[in-house]
Amino acid sequence: MKKNIIVASTSLVLALAACEESGEHFQIKGEIGGAADKVLYFEASALDGIKVLDSLKLDKQGSFAFTGKRPDGPEFYRLRVGGQVINLGIDSTEVVTVKGEMPSLTANYVVEGSEESVKIKELSAKQADLQEQIRRLAASQMPIGDYRERVNRMVEEYKQQICFDYIYSNPRSGYAYYALFQRINGTLLFDPESSREDVRAFGAVATSWDMYYPHSLRTVNLHNIAMRGMKNTRKPSATPFPEELIREVTLLDLALPDLRGATRRLTDLKGKVVLLDFTIYQNQASPARNIALRELYDKYASQGFEIYQVSYDVDEHFWKTSADNLPWICVRDAEGGSAVTYRVDGLPTYFLIDRANGLYKRNIDIEDTKQLESEIKKLLRG
Repeated sequence: MKKNIIVASTSLVLALAACEESGEHFQIKGEIGGAADKVLYFEASALDGIKVLDSLKLDKQGSFAFTGKRPDGPEFYRLRVGGQVINLGIDSTEVVTVKGEMPSLTANYVVEGSEESVKIKELSAKQADLQEQIRRLAASQMPIGDYRERVNRMVEEYKQQICFDYIYSNPRSGYAYYALFQRINGTLLFDPESSREDVRAFGAVATSWDMYYPHSLRTVNLHNIAMRGMKNTRKPSATPFPEELIREVTLLDLALPDLRGATRRLTDLKGKVVLLDFTIYQNQASPARNIALRELYDKYASQGFEIYQVSYDVDEHFWKTSADNLPWICVRDAEGGSAVTYRVDGLPTYFLIDRANGLYKRNIDIEDTKQLESEIKKLLRG
């Protein structure tokens, strides 16, 4: 979008015309009172920093309208007047309405037409409140040890609430992503490098974004962060693997809980042809995919075919309900360690394993369901 400074009424006409010409644009419009003759900037909060997309000089009424091309996944934008900033989230061709008053625009604006933007406003308010509480504690001159203990407790309580209300409740949302990158005093609240619980939160959002927004640059960035965190926080094995078992096993073992809590080991299936499947049931395409897998299972299970299906669903109850009627082995990896072990970089991902516990082929080497069935039959005959 061309950057320019024009009067609000002309900008509004141009913006509306742009929306009529294409259904692939979103619109942000509204009014900002008490800002006559001030410049309103429309900015993108990109991965590589803030970028000015457009601007206009507000008149006495403060009316404005900006348009932008619909992003590949949830994206983040800002309206800025001087030092007052409004953060917004866009994930479709929606029309977002913003109204506010200077000089307290950041704290008192109203936004409509976008759930993402409403949730981001809530998160921003909670973050500002936590920042203020910490500032007051710092000014109280309490002993440094007590101060640190109080701050750590406040931050952990805040993170638990944010995880419950914004991240795990809807990990595919833009506001879940936004929540992960909140900062206090310039430091990330969620540690994606060394905190197991925080890495789990990153993993939950990354898994959902892999499914729903595979072409978004934010998805790639988030996936890399989550994979690095999972690698950093993996628990070392308590005892080394016996050498005689290492010689026998030709694939990396998995030991995960099934629907009844029993540990199911992948290597216990030696002697069968196994489809090792990594998935998430919350994906809208999952039911149809499992129907296709069931046709294969029903056809070849009696000949020695098995499916070991690993779920990354955050909601355990949803996983159990969805997997309850499936005839194969259904396990869940709440911490995502198996994604690192098998270098799962997208979902669904699967591997074919032969009767000798040897990795045979990955999904990228198999074109379609017809070829998958052909490969299964070949391994069963061998």
